[in-house]
Amino acid sequence: MNEYESSGIAAGIGLVGGIIYLAVIVLMIVGMWKTFEKAGKPGWAAIIPIYNLIILLEIIGKPMIWILWMLIPCVNIVFGIWATNLLSKSFGKSEGFTVGLVIFPYIFWPILGFSDAKYLGPSAAEAQNGGFGNNPFNNPNNPFNKPFGNQDTPNDTPPPVV
Repeated sequence: MNEYESSGIAAGIGLVGGIIYLAVIVLMIVGMWKTFEKAGKPGWAAIIPIYNLIILLEIIGKPMIWILWMLIPCVNIVFGIWATNLLSKSFGKSEGFTVGLVIFPYIFWPILGFSDAKYLGPSAAEAQNGGFGNNPFNNPNNPFNKPFGNQDTPNDTPPPVV
């Protein structure tokens, strides 16, 4: 085999690899498109780089300051995984689905987009209570919000007569 034949084989392998790569990217974009449409957002937003993050934040109910966190190196990994978890929760999926979205997005975005998963709305407690910087005293799970005394077993007996 001479050098011309081996370069032709390498070009063919590169061409096939490029076609497979483009097919995976198109599959992922189509899955994002359908997921955005399920959430009531424009599907075309999946192909615009920063705008798709803004739409994702609207879907999961997070404030726009998260755009800043998603653009800072190293911090963006944490917030990206967090946002992905909130996305799967917004569609009623578990943490296992989040792991799938993070590791195999080209498989799990189309599953989310084309499955019978329904958009349930933002699952984050902060989103339901008013967003970033909300008052922690409005949290119903805060133990300090309960009135003093034992309210679980109220005392219905009258006080003793002296």
